[in-house]
Amino acid sequence: MRTVPKPVAGAVGVLAVIALWALAGVTEVAGGAIPTPWTVLASVLEDGWEVYGPNVTVTAQSALQGFLWGNVLAIALAVLVVLVPPVEGVATQLAIISYCTPILALGPIVLVMFGGRAPSVFLAAISVFFTTMVGTLGGFRSADRASLDLVRSYGGGRWQQFRRIQVTSSLPSVFAALKIAAPAAVLGTILGEYLGGIDSGIGVALTAAQQNSNIPRTWGYALAAGLLAGVGYLVVSWIGRVVAPWSVGAQTRSAR
Repeated sequence: MRTVPKPVAGAVGVLAVIALWALAGVTEVAGGAIPTPWTVLASVLEDGWEVYGPNVTVTAQSALQGFLWGNVLAIALAVLVVLVPPVEGVATQLAIISYCTPILALGPIVLVMFGGRAPSVFLAAISVFFTTMVGTLGGFRSADRASLDLVRSYGGGRWQQFRRIQVTSSLPSVFAALKIAAPAAVLGTILGEYLGGIDSGIGVALTAAQQNSNIPRTWGYALAAGLLAGVGYLVVSWIGRVVAPWSVGAQTRSAR
């Protein structure tokens, strides 16, 4: 049985969503709260880059900072667990706490302590921390046991096993986690912008559009947020294909 290529399936899915959106807008199933796609597109074109550009740029910068901070700390902690196994209990508890603590409860504290865009960067970082740490740690532990034993038989210690075997074997899992982390960083940033204390960003613009009952612009910024998250996902996916091209073939074979 022939499978549908992923790009074709993705395009069909997007067209189906747009068709349902258009139908909901034309029939006014939500009392006019759902505008048609062409209404939103006309609003975006009318506002132009002057309205959307600065806010999207600021959000993207904060999301990137949080993405980098959160993932660097997560990967560093996973490496520490592999090289120093006794710290695993503390590291796991730290990751679980970061995952279970409501991020909206932490945002106001960070806002009071640091102000500015710190809450947006912090919420973006904590949104990606757990996923990346778990994915990276799982990747390290997926290393082939025979290869690890071979390094050990030649006198290699834990560091040699890690550097020669575990790093390479972990890359597919690491990039899989990073692909999930990219949209999560955008979401965390926008949630941080909702807390106030700043005058720009998608979260701020969404709040202003809602307060002014500008429905098309509200939808436009929502689509801009989704597009930004999608771009982050695609960029990380492309980097993963370049850095670990063998993982693409493995995923294709597993899908079959």
